[in-house]
Amino acid sequence: MTVIYLDNNATTQVAPEVIDAMMPYLRDFYGNPSSMHSFGGQVGQAVRDARSQVAQLIGAEDTEIIFTSCGSEGNNAAIHAALAAQPDKRHIVTTAVEHPAILNVCKHLEKKGYQVTYLSVDGDGELDLMEVEASITGGTALVTTMYANNETGVMFPVEAVGAIAKEQGATFHVDAVQTVGKVPINMADSTIDLLTLSGHKLHAPKGIGALYTRKGFKFRPFLLGGHQERGRRAGTENVPGLIALGKAAELARIDLASVSKEQKMRDRLEKEILQRIPDTSVNGHPLHRLPNTTNIGFKYIEGEAILFLLNQYGVCASSGSACTSGSLEPSHVLRAMGLPYTILHGSIRFSLSRYTTDDEVDTVINVMPEIVGKLRAMSPFSNDEAEWLQDRTEAVATVG
Repeated sequence: MTVIYLDNNATTQVAPEVIDAMMPYLRDFYGNPSSMHSFGGQVGQAVRDARSQVAQLIGAEDTEIIFTSCGSEGNNAAIHAALAAQPDKRHIVTTAVEHPAILNVCKHLEKKGYQVTYLSVDGDGELDLMEVEASITGGTALVTTMYANNETGVMFPVEAVGAIAKEQGATFHVDAVQTVGKVPINMADSTIDLLTLSGHKLHAPKGIGALYTRKGFKFRPFLLGGHQERGRRAGTENVPGLIALGKAAELARIDLASVSKEQKMRDRLEKEILQRIPDTSVNGHPLHRLPNTTNIGFKYIEGEAILFLLNQYGVCASSGSACTSGSLEPSHVLRAMGLPYTILHGSIRFSLSRYTTDDEVDTVINVMPEIVGKLRAMSPFSNDEAEWLQDRTEAVATVG
């Protein structure tokens, strides 16, 4: 069965050019880049070149790039460094819709005595800048937000948030794992102090990422040990991985000019589904979002059931619900947006890439009406006034 992969916000196909670039460093050039001999020295030069490629993608200087193992490490390192830079401040501002790599760290810090403010979002998944301004004070050590939401694709006004943070002397960190390579970013003109990215979201392998740290920021390392990464991240470099990330960054910088192709396919997929299937809606702001992402709510049915039937056609997507075995609780992102319960459980995220084709989009457009129709025919719910749904909505709101 042919795979139709529309789950690129979860992970991406490793680009063939990236595989070709990294393979010699798995097979032939295996020297340690810190070694004094020329065999290791040539590897060291390749590492410097990869760092430059990543820096160019986000408009940064080479020395501002720290290689990491993943987005989660980058987020942890950024938060640790920000709090270490201002140890007298014990207040953090974040949002209610962050990735667990941020939310769980903040919850852990609350147990350590930090005060954390969780900013709300509206029905379109957007921040209220007035709430942002009211929440950040002179006692705020860190403001940490995502650049774009992984479930809905909604993009936050990070530069405006950063300007408010700067006025109060707070460090500003942005989780840009979903954003880098999808929209242009220029750190040279940014209010951002620290920015996280991950290779496997832009067609590099899993296990490699990077953290941007603004020149002049007093970065305290999260991992202690050797001198690697200018003393900012200990551990022998994952040379094949960072070579791959460098090549992926180079390709992404070139591909930014053709991102409109993905957006056009996304828009067509969205438009056709909404026209062909009643009681459907897009979750998130229609304009302020990533060009590759759509999150669509199908009333009265379960997202996991949709995914099960899509899988029979070889289609890979994700549920907008974060349900796990033994739990029926929907996505914290969609809940924070205040969406009705009839939509919360029946939301599906489709996320495209440069490898997505029009034929693949056509297949999804054609099979979705049949899938949704079959599931709705078996559903005990047919309207928003169902007593059980109302009770359940109230129960979810109480838990939240």
